[in-house]
Amino acid sequence: MNKYEFTWDLIGDIADGRSNLGNQVGVDIYRLMQFTLRAVIEENYGAEEADRIFFDAGKIAGSHFYKNMIPPAENINDFVSKTQAVLKETKIGILRIETVTPEEITLTLDEDLDCSGLPQIDFETCIYDEGFISGLFEAFTGKEWLAKEIDCWCTGARTCRFEVKLIKGTEGSE
Repeated sequence: MNKYEFTWDLIGDIADGRSNLGNQVGVDIYRLMQFTLRAVIEENYGAEEADRIFFDAGKIAGSHFYKNMIPPAENINDFVSKTQAVLKETKIGILRIETVTPEEITLTLDEDLDCSGLPQIDFETCIYDEGFISGLFEAFTGKEWLAKEIDCWCTGARTCRFEVKLIKGTEGSE
């Protein structure tokens, strides 16, 4: 067993523990933690391994977020609608769906928590979001999905766009 294997219990009782400060923290403080953590991982293990770690962490988060924050959904439209509402309410971002087929979805995430407002750096930065989105879709469908960022605020797109594809061989799993 891992020392810090993630469970939703690690979120804690915020109302009790932060009775004066509450659950609101600035995006700058979130990014301070995210980008310093990434810098240390990358320095110690390289950029490719840092990407893998951030993707895997996002995937765990997406799965737990779905199970604990998204109300039960009957179909993909219901799932998207409920997910849009919760992502906006929690100020993670504004989700929009561009295209949907049974095996591929293209979506955007405006005002993304991870990168909206950052300077242009000529590469996509939302690896954690790729994992998070993959985890959301996998938890909803019971099938394996892979999200890949194709446009990013940091590359000048001014929105984050993701292609989310069903992994072949998981179409029939439930």
